[in-house]
Amino acid sequence: MNFPANLRYTKDHEWISLDGNVATIGITDYAQRELGDIVFVEVDTIGQELEAGAVFGTVEAVKTVSDLFLPVAGTITELNPDLQNSPESVNSDPYGKGWMVRMTVKNPADVEELMDAAAYASLLA
Repeated sequence: MNFPANLRYTKDHEWISLDGNVATIGITDYAQRELGDIVFVEVDTIGQELEAGAVFGTVEAVKTVSDLFLPVAGTITELNPDLQNSPESVNSDPYGKGWMVRMTVKNPADVEELMDAAAYASLLA
């Protein structure tokens, strides 16, 4: 499985990439494999300020629906517009075209507290 070293990870299988105080968030390669074919991503929290660990949306696969958890506190600013017509991009490119939301992070230092790629890989071992 693929866990890019430039990202941080949560125990709930989300990844986060930080650029200044703007973060991009998605689910990991492991998570998309476990879910199976993704058919819909729902995020109704755009514009909302949420705490770390809050549910920011759901991802629906053929087999199940799973909550999406926010890695750090902040305000959701954008849903990936491509997911409406191509939710399967979460399966084919979870760290690229399959990103889910962007947010303004309340405290960028919180991202450093999350797992790096090696720690996440150990969690799954």
